[in-house]
Amino acid sequence: MKRSFIAVIVFSLLLGVVACNKAPSTTSADSVNKPAEPPVAAVDQPKAEPQPEPAPEPKPTTLIPAGTTLRIALIDAVSSDKNRAGDHFAASLAEPVVIDGKTVLTKGTKVRGRVVDAKESGRVKGRASIELKLTEIVFKDGKQMDIATKPYTAVAQSTTKRDAAIIGGGAGLGAVIGAIAGGGKGAAIGAGIGGGAGTGTVLATKGKEIRYAPETRLQFTLASPIEI
Repeated sequence: MKRSFIAVIVFSLLLGVVACNKAPSTTSADSVNKPAEPPVAAVDQPKAEPQPEPAPEPKPTTLIPAGTTLRIALIDAVSSDKNRAGDHFAASLAEPVVIDGKTVLTKGTKVRGRVVDAKESGRVKGRASIELKLTEIVFKDGKQMDIATKPYTAVAQSTTKRDAAIIGGGAGLGAVIGAIAGGGKGAAIGAGIGGGAGTGTVLATKGKEIRYAPETRLQFTLASPIEI
């Protein structure tokens, strides 16, 4: 009986050993001998191309129509006897330019101009004259804009009355001297001599010139519209 019990125990043990040997192994030779695979490198994602910046919206422009008045103050002196056609001069706006309640050109904005024609006064005849135009606006940032204005023209005052007074005065003085010297006949001779002296004075004297000093204010009119 004892032997039978022992035999049963031995047989049970043998069955356990066989069952353990038949259990699948979780470790294979491949897994033992095969080296560990390197980690898969991360695939570089394509970089997003920089998007172009949107173009800035164009600034709204204001139209200054033809016929607009530009009142300026001279920076450079201009005169009929010192300047010649083609000379340039500098000036600034003496008053702002306002369009539809909006100031588009401030007071003090620099402008440039050109002498179109300049004539001196003659000794015998011909009054002095000068003709000017504005050609450019110069902004604070240095940018320039071409403009066209109608010509500003000035003619010197006539000296006819002055000349007549000089001649008449000379004749009167000559008559006085002639009367003292020889009475009535002498007065007539003296008047002729005095008149001749007065005429000589007129011939030797030039007429009035046109001279505009710095700070002189002039007025121009736009001949063509401009956009600011």
